[in-house]
Amino acid sequence: MTPERPDPLVPTTTYRLQLQPEFPFAAAAAAVPYLASLGVSHLHLSPVLEAVPGSAHGYDVVDHARVREELGGEEGLRALARTAREHGLGLVVDIVPNHMAMAPRHNHALWEVLREGPKSPYARWFDVDWEAQGGQVLLPVLGGPLGSVVGELRVDGDVLRCYDHVFPLREGTEELPLQQLLDAQWYRPVWWRLARTELNYRRFFSISELIGVRVEDPEVFEATHAKILQLLHEGVLDGLRVDHPDGLADPDAYLRRLHEATGGRWTVVEKILSDGEPLPAAWPVAGTTGYDALRHIDGLFTDPAGFGELLGQYRRFAAPQTDRGGDWAATVRRAAYKVLTHELATEIDRLTRVANRLCATAPDPALRDRAPWALRTALQELLVRLDVYRPYASGDAALVVTEEAAAEARLAFVVPEESGAVDVVRDLVLGRHGDGPGHVEFRARFAQTASALRAKSVEDTAFYRYVPLLSATEVGGNPGSPAVSPEDFHAYCARVQRDWPTTGTVASTHDTKRSADVRAALAVLTECPQRWADVLAEVTRAGEGVPDAQLAWAAWQTVFGLGAAAEERVQQALLKHVREAGLLTSWTEQEPAYEGAVAAFVSAGPCGAPGEHVVALRGALETHIRANVLGTALIHLTMPGVPDVYQGTEGEYLALVDPDNRRPVRFPPSADLGEKGEVTAAALRLRARRPGAFGEAATYAPLTAEGPAAAHCVAFARSGEVVTAVTRLSLRLAEAGGWRDTRLPLPPGRWSDVLSPEREFTGHARVEELFGRLPVVLLERVGTD
Repeated sequence: MTPERPDPLVPTTTYRLQLQPEFPFAAAAAAVPYLASLGVSHLHLSPVLEAVPGSAHGYDVVDHARVREELGGEEGLRALARTAREHGLGLVVDIVPNHMAMAPRHNHALWEVLREGPKSPYARWFDVDWEAQGGQVLLPVLGGPLGSVVGELRVDGDVLRCYDHVFPLREGTEELPLQQLLDAQWYRPVWWRLARTELNYRRFFSISELIGVRVEDPEVFEATHAKILQLLHEGVLDGLRVDHPDGLADPDAYLRRLHEATGGRWTVVEKILSDGEPLPAAWPVAGTTGYDALRHIDGLFTDPAGFGELLGQYRRFAAPQTDRGGDWAATVRRAAYKVLTHELATEIDRLTRVANRLCATAPDPALRDRAPWALRTALQELLVRLDVYRPYASGDAALVVTEEAAAEARLAFVVPEESGAVDVVRDLVLGRHGDGPGHVEFRARFAQTASALRAKSVEDTAFYRYVPLLSATEVGGNPGSPAVSPEDFHAYCARVQRDWPTTGTVASTHDTKRSADVRAALAVLTECPQRWADVLAEVTRAGEGVPDAQLAWAAWQTVFGLGAAAEERVQQALLKHVREAGLLTSWTEQEPAYEGAVAAFVSAGPCGAPGEHVVALRGALETHIRANVLGTALIHLTMPGVPDVYQGTEGEYLALVDPDNRRPVRFPPSADLGEKGEVTAAALRLRARRPGAFGEAATYAPLTAEGPAAAHCVAFARSGEVVTAVTRLSLRLAEAGGWRDTRLPLPPGRWSDVLSPEREFTGHARVEELFGRLPVVLLERVGTD
């Protein structure tokens, strides 16, 4: 029997669970009674389709037709859905249309392509450039050049074995001598370092273990979505989260096709919007997964003037070079150049080949006689100047690849006539030279490369180089200008309620580099930059055990944000930090001496006796950290949109970058969830009790406090039924003398404190009384005056 679908179909709140072999469907089902008691409407599941065995995340899909056996298989998922329905909950699931795992032994479709080549019926699935590398798919799996590791390759019947890898042999080649056998295959195992420049398949960013899938092909779409659509139409699933749509050739067309196939089910997309960038209005989705909301929430608790002072202290302490961590825009630009010439060199090669082919065969003489090097230079110079992830077919590409960017790009050419390549490339991007298959391919690959570049250069490089305030270096964030005024926050919320009222919102996710509670603590440093600098002066002696000052600044902030924690967690996060930064070591060019010095410093400093001074400062600021933590939680849960609560974050949740933030959590929690748990449960239950106050037809109205400390009270009303009020910049508030006679004019009616119903307010409420117990308050209208 098909389980009854909960009503409404649009979630009021989702709760994200990270499924893995240690936490399968059965464990999720066991957590359902507790999660239902919290007041959430839907469970939000990480990917559920068959993945690489042992995968801790599930984004490395190998079979779209099967639900993952390690999680309990399809029956386990259906059993979870039944249990959820019994408790009034629905299921939303994460899907991964952009890529699959490059794991032929487990990926049948890929196995067939490697065995049969471009004639395989599965060849259309994968984004392979068969014209490159002599028609062989490069497999970067060898530990060294072929000659040095040839002994690791062996033929075993009709397969080739290499380390732990197994590859199919082309029929009739089993008896050939090894070198002839390798030359005869549709693939070529090569030294892993060749991936950077020689790879001929599209990847997820620069991860060679994930191969791009061509879901723009209708047959591929149907094959890769059939199981998910079946589960949707049978009522097992209710909605979707779409992973990384920016990697697709045509996100607009994909989302239209998905919308039609699902019958318009609630769908959000993991679209990272740059500061001020709107979500494409033509997309038939509920909205984003919520990183834009995260940026606005965090910014609200960041002191703009204090950030400027903190930036000055950072520059004095660390003395970073301007484009290596000293200035945000310059740091991003330098990182982008490096990514294009290193991690994404093979993608630029392919894009250049497409552009060169279009120019060489163009009927328009304006495109002729363009040297490949000039086209490559033009591509690089335009790509590094993009301020958003990519252009879209439904938008105006000229607003993304601007004439201002083109003017700067031309300056890279010594000979003015050769700078014409910039105009050629820009016109190709803007579709001014035709709409044939080659032109469409060029525009798609330009956009795909742009999104990979933005992700790698900003999220995975610049965020680890520009570190004055670690809480600002978050996905979707703007570290160069992280503060958001109350006026800008209210304007953002009004736009969301008007344009995308059922979009997703988040504070912590499986991808955030620091959990919301860690970021909330770090934001307090913008209220006391001199105090922070004084503590660092106390714990740091110039040159003593410090491998580099930028790393030291980030390490001390990490300990401040996290508080007392196991050293192993801090060491793991900071090792990832220095490798991502790529200044003195990296994932592919590791410097053991430097990494050893970093580990020794972290152990002796931030995680040693000096670190106790930083932990003590955190303790002294606990009241203000508490205000930020509770304020962040309450705003997230009551602002416009559908909040997604990450596993375990209903209580105190202190986590660093993955894998630290993907550790399994216990349900029900083993300890009291404290004040944050109270606030979270109260807000979630209120949303469940009064869904109309927060839904698509709801309203959002800013409330403006009056009096000497009005700027420190941020408040808003939802549909005249609910009022949220929080304390902003509480340390500055305390230094200025507290609330005094500041009042908050409430909408008409009698208002009850949801956490303490005996407390009621009307009219112009004294803020000091509103915040008598906690630095936040959630009010519910209980009657007329």
